[in-house]
Amino acid sequence: MEMLPLAAAAMMGGVDVSAQIVLSLQGNFERNVVRYECEGLEPFAVDYINAQPNFLAILPVGNQKLVFVSTIAASGVRYASGRYEWWTKGGDATLTDFTAAEGTGPVACLEVTETP
Repeated sequence: MEMLPLAAAAMMGGVDVSAQIVLSLQGNFERNVVRYECEGLEPFAVDYINAQPNFLAILPVGNQKLVFVSTIAASGVRYASGRYEWWTKGGDATLTDFTAAEGTGPVACLEVTETP
């Protein structure tokens, strides 16, 4: 049985509170780090952890790292974390904040490839 630690941190009353989550994984799992460039954001990396039935994406949002969990999608892979949605299809992705002001659409992102 494989063990994969995930670090999670939260701000609580101005005090940094950290916790570690350990997933007990049976069988194979895959971990990939993918870099993205998005409209109006600094480039960032997303850590994907795929171990059926758990499919996770860890993204930096603002000054936090959030854990997104995959949900049902008609096309591509849709991940959710609270008020945020991260949707990927091929090398394209979108980041949506469902509490953003009306008229503020999803942020479009492209996977950065190192191919010359």
